Amino acid sequence: MLNETLAGEVLSLARAGGADFTELFVEDTVTTGLRLHQGEVKDAGGGNLFGAGLRLLYGSRVVYAYTNDVTATGLRDLAGQVARARAGSGETDRAGTGGLDFRRVDAPPLYVAREHPLHASSREKLALMRRAHRAAAGAPQIKTVDVTYSDRVQRVLVANSEGMWAEDERVWTRMGVTAIAQDGTLRETGTCSPGAGQGLEFFETFRPESIGAEAAQIAGAMLHASYAPAGKLPVVIGNAFGGVIFHEACGHILETTSVEKNASVFADKMGQKIAHESVTAIDDGTLPGAWGMVNVDDEGMAGQRTVLIENGVLKSFLVDRVGELKTGYARTGSGRRQNYTFAPASRMRSTFIDNGLETPERLIRQVSHGIYARTMGGGSVTPGTGDYNFAVNEAYLIRDGEIAEPLKGASLVGNGAQDLQHIVGVAGDLALGQGMCGSVSGSLPTDVGQPHILISEITVGGRA
Repeated sequence: MLNETLAGEVLSLARAGGADFTELFVEDTVTTGLRLHQGEVKDAGGGNLFGAGLRLLYGSRVVYAYTNDVTATGLRDLAGQVARARAGSGETDRAGTGGLDFRRVDAPPLYVAREHPLHASSREKLALMRRAHRAAAGAPQIKTVDVTYSDRVQRVLVANSEGMWAEDERVWTRMGVTAIAQDGTLRETGTCSPGAGQGLEFFETFRPESIGAEAAQIAGAMLHASYAPAGKLPVVIGNAFGGVIFHEACGHILETTSVEKNASVFADKMGQKIAHESVTAIDDGTLPGAWGMVNVDDEGMAGQRTVLIENGVLKSFLVDRVGELKTGYARTGSGRRQNYTFAPASRMRSTFIDNGLETPERLIRQVSHGIYARTMGGGSVTPGTGDYNFAVNEAYLIRDGEIAEPLKGASLVGNGAQDLQHIVGVAGDLALGQGMCGSVSGSLPTDVGQPHILISEITVGGRA
């Protein structure tokens, strides 16, 4: 993407104003997006994002600038401008002649796409989408079906003034189905949208028919559901996307972007018990082919597996370079950014509660009257505190230890830090769900996940 001589020159020019550290991030990304509505193509598009960003550190203070002019002249101009942005203390190289002896990061790809999206035609991708459409549209009472497909191929270079040089290619593929069931005036929606850090071979594991069928099943199950009861109840939360609550209500306050500002309730809890002893939580960038996989992060560090909570005890935060400078905790390969227009920050990758010793059936049998939240939806979280409110897309009443009738209109209201203490059972059926996570460094593909878990008491929003 860029030769070492030019990269070294740009980094040295940027450091000429006295920065302690400079970093160059170059990106070339190609995207595809397709949409079928009722089996007909409604949207077809894509794009190419190409540019570079320069980050300067003066101690832990950050200056960041970017450009889409990735010519030698454009990069030299950017380096000169950013070097003049702020004076500081540190070693200078006013000649700006480069000469860095780069060391390449040894991080073999965790997964290589077998059916690369750039080698497949739109016709092939639409054929996969039509398979999902037929599966959903053929289900009882389904009236409307929307299918989306997206892929993204990102090639990056990260080089810095310490002589680090890392290159990477990231591939993501995803399909989403939204199905609407209708009976007279009753209407309910079901969605299913898995993804992976893979090429089109992803559809060998997640067949388009199963994606369409799952969306239709949720819509059909909720069509004639009763309204959920309100109050404090025991709740069994399903696996896979059920982990969105831990991600939003706990994961973000374990990132040093929160910890370094003392805006996290866990900031001073390292080594302390913060969860029930059945809870071990992990953030893993090394799962081959996962949606949140990172061969190297956006600071050029090889991906890592980070144990956040072990048997209820806080073991680590998610730490980027600036977070390391501000908190003293070692980097965890968690520096990520949406694209070259953002400076990196500590972000989650594949974040999940690990397997426990129970089974989903045993957890449900422990509940005489409660809720089974099979599929979670979206919600909101108060930054720093972990207070949350999440919708349940597919819920069922638990009566005398058995799953009973479907319920609609349920939501879960609580506090992540408190609810970690109320998890009293963890099953062994860990699965991951995919989403796009937004924070200070943009929107990123991240996995959420967990096995089925039992929370002894949580506020359920419904009808009293």
